[in-house]
Order: sequence, then structure tokens, then C-alpha cells
Amino acid sequence: MKTPEHVLRKFLPRSLFGRSLLIIVLPVLLLEAVTLQLFYGGHLGLISRRFAFSIASEIAFSLDMIAHAQDTRAQQRIIAEAQHQLDLRMSFEPGKKLVMRHQINILGPMDDDLAAALHQHVSRPFDMDWTSDPQSVLVRIGLPVGVVNVTVPRKRLDAGSIYVFVLWIFGTSILLLLIAGLFMRNQVRGIRRLARAAETFGMGRDRGPIRPEGAREVRQAAAAFNRMQDRILRFLSQRTDMLAGVSHDLRTPLTRLRLALAMLPKTEELAPEVADMTADVEEMERMIAGYLAFARGEGEERAEPANLSAMLEEVVAAARRADGRVTFHGTPDLTLPLRADAMRRAVNNLVDNARRHARHVVVGVAQHGARAAQITVDDDGPGIPPERRESVFRPFESGASPGSPGGGTGLGLAIARDIVRAHGGEILLGDSPLGGLRATIRLPL
Repeated sequence: MKTPEHVLRKFLPRSLFGRSLLIIVLPVLLLEAVTLQLFYGGHLGLISRRFAFSIASEIAFSLDMIAHAQDTRAQQRIIAEAQHQLDLRMSFEPGKKLVMRHQINILGPMDDDLAAALHQHVSRPFDMDWTSDPQSVLVRIGLPVGVVNVTVPRKRLDAGSIYVFVLWIFGTSILLLLIAGLFMRNQVRGIRRLARAAETFGMGRDRGPIRPEGAREVRQAAAAFNRMQDRILRFLSQRTDMLAGVSHDLRTPLTRLRLALAMLPKTEELAPEVADMTADVEEMERMIAGYLAFARGEGEERAEPANLSAMLEEVVAAARRADGRVTFHGTPDLTLPLRADAMRRAVNNLVDNARRHARHVVVGVAQHGARAAQITVDDDGPGIPPERRESVFRPFESGASPGSPGGGTGLGLAIARDIVRAHGGEILLGDSPLGGLRATIRLPL
């Protein structure tokens, strides 16, 4: 069951800009609505009732004079005096009966108040016409001897201030909304720019420091982000320099070992041992390269627009030259911001893992929706059980069964996920249509 809070949250704006405007404008609108109701029901109603009472009293007095007039000439004199002194244009139709017509209500309390006042003072059947003449109100009153037509100037009943007041309320509300919108847009702009900078920096697309703008707290957050970005870049640079030195120091003794093995006498007795030691040295070099690549994370490369399809074709061509069991299909000329060397290494790791455990590998690429590209690596190997598909992304966790000859260092998938996530994407493992494992990479365009 949904709580009132959940229902209210459904209708609230989701952006900070919309919620800020709501906080500013809504109380003002409520205040003006209450003020309008008080004015409409109090001051305006009182004035309207007084005007209607005055008009009804004058009509009642004139009708009483007409009813008691001795002849037609006296009635005409009374009608002329009413028009001259009371500004009421009256005409008398002797012998005619009043036929009630449908009345149309208008905006404001004038018609209701005049009807109530006429009921109270005239006490005779009547109807009113508020629509035929925009400047006047026609009141028809039935008498025993005929019908009296009274034309009342609308200005005598119209307080006039209601329209000005309503226009003032809605005008000030719109003006306030525009001013608040311009002000809040300037404030929110700094937050949006900070969010975009954080998103692009997290995807490896460094665009330099952002310019602080907006309120003091927003400027402080932008300045803190710039300092954090600078510290991270400095740390990555120092770590890369350190790892380059470590790589050189570790490869130097391995190179000496390789040279020593090459200089050993090539006798039949030593050949098996030399081959085993050479394989061990190559394995150590491969493991060191993998460890350093994982620690480095390819973080020093900058993202630039690259043709993803062409890059994957190069990876597949290199793998095909090795054993010819890899094929490629996909959308041509799919371009997006990439750290090309890092992404090539991630796909290479996935293809190498698939080649070690399968007879055939298929690499594909296509646009996924409007804002993402999707790379798939399918194989027909034994696959990985669903319960282990997340754990194999941990460093030094191999997807191969213990003791199997196809096992690696357990860093290939960890490096691939690290690179893909640095691009703002994600990598997932699932079932392949070929019967083995499918590795899926999704990257934002």
C-alpha cells in the first residue's frame, strides 16, 4: 500500500530547479489565494451588496410611485424623474404580462446580490438580462397592470476593483515565477556543471578544472572537486612513474636469466631443463606484465574519439592470425570517446580467455539503445557457472577449474572490468548462443 509520502513524491518535480521554484512560488500562490478569497468574500461582497441594495431601493420606490399614479401622464413624469434623478431608464408596457426568461450568470457577485435585493425590496416577479448590453443591465418587473422595463447602468453595480485585484495577483505571481526561475537557473547551473565534470572525469574524459560559480556552497564544492581531481591525477602520475621503475627493475634480472639460458651449451642432456626454465621465465614475464597492467589500470591515457568497430576488427585479426578460430560481426564505423589502448587490452583479455577454453569465438559490436554501444564476446566452451560469474572478476580468481591446463593468472577479467568501468561502462557475464560463455561490455556514447 502506498503511503501519502510516496503519492506526494510521485507528483513533485524531480529536479532541484523545479523543487526550488515550488518552494518559492507555492507559498506565495497560497497566500494570494487566501487573500483573494478574503477580499472576494469580504470587502467585495460588502460593496456589491450595498450597490445592489441602493439600486433595488430606487427601483422599488419608482415602482410604488408608478403604481399609485393617477393617470398615464403622471406615470411618464415619474419615469422621466427616475431617469433624471436616479439614472434609471424606465419604460412601462401597460396590459402586458411578464414571461420569465432564462438568466445567465456572470463573473462576480453582482447578479446574485441584485437578485437578492430585488426579491427583498420589490417582492414582484422579475428577470434580468446581463448579456445583451455590456454597458447596462435590463430588469423586467411584472406588475398587475403591465410590465416595467428598467435599464440600470452596469457601472452603478460594478465595484471594478475585482478585476484589477485578480490581475495584480496573477501578474505578480507570473513576475515572481520569472524572477525566481532566472535566479534558480543561475544557481543550479553550477551544480549541473559540477555533476557533468564528475561524470566525465569518472569516465576517464579529463576536461580540466571547472570554473566555480553560483552560491558560496556551490563554489566551495566546485573548488573542492578541482582539488580532488588534481590530487587524483597527481597520484596516478606518481604511481605510473613508480610502476615504470618497478617494471624495469623486475625485467632486468629476468633478461639476465634469459641470456644465461641462451648461452648454456645446447646438449641433449640439458635441452629439457633449458626448455622448462625458458618456459618458466616467459611465464614470470607474462605474470609480471599482467600484475603491472592491473596495478596501473591504464589510467594515464586520455579518452579521444575512436572507431570502436575498427579497433575490434584489429583485435580479431590479430587473434585470427594466432589460431584462426575468431570471427567478427557488427555495426561499422561506431565512434565514441575511448582510451583506445586500454579498451583494446580489455577486449584482448576477454578474447584470450575465450580462446583458452573454446574452439570458436565470435566478437560482435552494435549500438545498444540511443546512448550506449555493446560489445559481445561469445564462445562455445564449457562456460562459467552462474554462481561463480561475479567472483571471477576478483583479482587472482581464475575462471578455470582447479588443475585445468587453460588457467591464467586470474587478472584478465579484473583488468577488463577496471578498464570498462573507467569508461563509465559495465561488463557482464551470461550464457552464449554458442553454448558457452558470453561476455558483454556496454559503453556510453
